[in-house]
Amino acid sequence: QVQLVESGGGLVQPGGSLRLSCAASGFSLDAFAIGWFRQAPAREREGIACISSSDGNTTYATYTDSVKGRFTISRDNAKNTVYLQMTSLNPEDTAVYYCATDPEIVDCRYYFHRYLEVWGQGTLVTVSS
Repeated sequence: QVQLVESGGGLVQPGGSLRLSCAASGFSLDAFAIGWFRQAPAREREGIACISSSDGNTTYATYTDSVKGRFTISRDNAKNTVYLQMTSLNPEDTAVYYCATDPEIVDCRYYFHRYLEVWGQGTLVTVSS
């Protein structure tokens, strides 16, 4: 069974850091691009970071403007896990964070606007003092 499971969410103070994990089972993450998305209360879901496939190609990452310089997406192929390191968090980062992938997509072009077949259940990040 193809599955993504996020973890690492929680309550953090403004200015703090958090690392989210997205563990895959049933397939190898390195063969596909994978992205992080988030949905804040009463707001639409937005794509925030994508990392391309590392299967025979140069891996690259893309970010939405609101997280550039603060968030870093990375993958550990040995653990079949993708991470989202988040720093300088502010209350506007409060949201449920999801990872998603699709077995037909290996690059990050237009990733945030494409149909993605596999989604995790989400992990809640709350930034508050």
